[in-house]
Amino acid sequence: MDTSFYLVTIFIVLWILKRLFTPTTPIPETSGKVYKIANAAEFDALLSSAKHVVVDFYADWCPPCRAIAPHFSELADRHSSDGQLAFAKVNVDHVDNIASRYGVSAMPTFLFFENGAPKGVAVQGMTARPSVPLTGDGLVERVRGADRAALKAVVEVLAGKGGGE
Repeated sequence: MDTSFYLVTIFIVLWILKRLFTPTTPIPETSGKVYKIANAAEFDALLSSAKHVVVDFYADWCPPCRAIAPHFSELADRHSSDGQLAFAKVNVDHVDNIASRYGVSAMPTFLFFENGAPKGVAVQGMTARPSVPLTGDGLVERVRGADRAALKAVVEVLAGKGGGE
């Protein structure tokens, strides 16, 4: 048998093993204060019901999404406030039209909304890094990846308890 047969066989075996050991069960939500968005209408309704909304775009198969989920739930439990600050999760595999609407291409990605529109947040001392792109005027546009410190800093500013400018 030739080398290409062995390479293809190894590739197939590795692909099967990856599929067998990658968790695909839904990420459990531990907070009753996090909205699990099922469709665009629910999402739009939430955006119009609160001044600020923090949205976690995630996927069940994503290990960093699983790692940060308890932290996101904890932030929601601590900081959510009716009409002022809401927290939501959007599964990009189930509600992909919302993810594409906002250019989400990596999971997890956290976006911040004010009065229904995505808006950067001024976080004192925050510097740009791969997980935290800043706008031209130094606002945190989004948080990519499981960057707990950056997510916490932005949420505390939105909750009125952090170093905003």
